[in-house]
Amino acid sequence: MTPLPHKVLGPDEGLRLQSGPGRDLVFKLTGDETGGAFDYFIVDVAPHGGPPLHVHHRQEEAIHVLSGRFKVRIGDETFGCDPGGFAYLPSGVPHAFLNLTGEPAQIVVVYTPGGGHRFYEELGPLTRNGAPDRATVAACFERHDMTLLGPPLSAD
Repeated sequence: MTPLPHKVLGPDEGLRLQSGPGRDLVFKLTGDETGGAFDYFIVDVAPHGGPPLHVHHRQEEAIHVLSGRFKVRIGDETFGCDPGGFAYLPSGVPHAFLNLTGEPAQIVVVYTPGGGHRFYEELGPLTRNGAPDRATVAACFERHDMTLLGPPLSAD
């Protein structure tokens, strides 16, 4: 077996993709670069922003808060995560997170197995410019082994 090539990046380097409004992602490593093992990326989360409630059917997800304060829903439970906080979001469990602050915030996300960048390459153009068609977005989730379940979290 041939070893995978190493990679070293500067602070702003990596594959830059977009998700919803104000959610930019910088993939430091994609599943393509890790032999499918994992993705590692930084997410810039807009003030009071976050993804809708959804479930990954195949990928495990972990988030590590670099800045900001987050509300994190995992299944039926809700938690707070401040800078340095961490949450593991198992596959098959509905989840979402919300930046509770009025400032941009930042998290590290790890998906395993990797390949999540393909989802964002498709989702970004659908969601970047405002209110996308829910059925179109839901179909994108399904194509990537996820299900869109509901709206983003609210602060209360």
